[in-house]
Amino acid sequence: MLLLPMPGLPDAAHRLSAVLILMIIFWMTEAIPLAATALLGPTLVVLLGIAPARAAYGPFADPIIFLFIGSFILAEAMFVHRLDRRMAFSALASPWIGSSAWRLVLVYAGVSAGLSMWMSNTATTAMFFPLGMAVLAELGRGRNNDPAFQRFAMAMMLVTSFAASIGGMATPVGTPPNIIGKGLLLKNAGIDISFAGWMAFGVPLVIVMMGAVALWMLYPASKGVVLGAAATAGVRDQLKALGPMTTGERNVVMAFGLTVFLWTLPGMFALVLGQSHAATARLSALVPESVAAIVGALLLFVIPISWRARKFTLTWEEASHIDWGIILLFGGGLAMGGLADSTGLADAFGRWVVGHVPGAGTVGLTLVFTAVAILMSEAASNTAAATVVVPTAIAVAVAAGVSPLEPALGATFGASMGFMMPISTPPNAIVYSSGYVPISAMMRYGVVLDVIGYVVIVVGVLSFGWVVK
Repeated sequence: MLLLPMPGLPDAAHRLSAVLILMIIFWMTEAIPLAATALLGPTLVVLLGIAPARAAYGPFADPIIFLFIGSFILAEAMFVHRLDRRMAFSALASPWIGSSAWRLVLVYAGVSAGLSMWMSNTATTAMFFPLGMAVLAELGRGRNNDPAFQRFAMAMMLVTSFAASIGGMATPVGTPPNIIGKGLLLKNAGIDISFAGWMAFGVPLVIVMMGAVALWMLYPASKGVVLGAAATAGVRDQLKALGPMTTGERNVVMAFGLTVFLWTLPGMFALVLGQSHAATARLSALVPESVAAIVGALLLFVIPISWRARKFTLTWEEASHIDWGIILLFGGGLAMGGLADSTGLADAFGRWVVGHVPGAGTVGLTLVFTAVAILMSEAASNTAAATVVVPTAIAVAVAAGVSPLEPALGATFGASMGFMMPISTPPNAIVYSSGYVPISAMMRYGVVLDVIGYVVIVVGVLSFGWVVK
């Protein structure tokens, strides 16, 4: 790419295009770790004289990065104190479930989607996978050759992954593509989406998607399956083994509750007083989402479990187990997106696309980039898909003279699909390892869910995307 003549393209943009092509190939093939590719791009930018080190590495300290660091630490505290397991077992042990396999899998999917709003999709799937396998082991005693049980087991394993991926779309911190889309819309288009604004759109979207999954996949698979006493007793035993709620769990609930309150408070002010009110603007400036997340995370290090023993809710050794690679990946994506804008590459590419797609307005660009993100998420990681497609959608929309919000949102949510193959997402790979899910079934159900998701996302973004502002 460096050696190709590129008439009309600024020299810095030409060299940056070569770096981006290399990064896209590495992200799609995972030839080296994704985080290493994220560091490679800005490093090559400096070595090739495209931008100074401060401009190349500065986005790794963007406030968006600290939003995710705080969120990851809060999620790690849930795991350390087993609060996530208590929440899951409490829901599944509900008397409302009784002997109904339909209600069991419905609650199972609902709790998984709810937790993945705040935890990573992979962590949520990893937590629910052994729980689902334990329930199926109890339920399947003597039913190995029962087609009804095999169908139910396949659906339960698939929804372990699908619900986690869908639920992550509800909040900005639920899944990596969301934070990338939110950050790039602010950095490259000047559109600041509040936490409450995102949820106002994301939560209904998740409800519609989960409703479709429940009616189309879970309900038919639950017919003819009745839970035995041992299956429900196993879940209750797991909950009982956790014992009463510990001080650590209560501390995590308090820190997490305060964080969510701070995340949603500016949105409440905007709803009551109006977006342009001085108090709303002042609160948004003092407590942005990144600060709220760090405040909640820092509380974990100072709220004691035992003051006498100087034991606090979380230690740094425990907190350091968060996925730093994903954080580096965010930084690399933000860095390359910003450089594509500042060097003129994004504008040049946008004009080229507009020239080859005459008359493409908001609707057309939203249709195209949502589809591209979904297709790419099947071949590469969701994070890589968002990192590549979202800035392109913004650049093309700006060059076309239309709002970049709808195409970028469509691409952001589309990148969270990836339901067809085990390689599409880590959650898919986890449930495929269960032995209950043939790859043909994952592809069959996955492609239908991709189509459902495409329709829901496009219709939702074009009809109600304005609510995020």
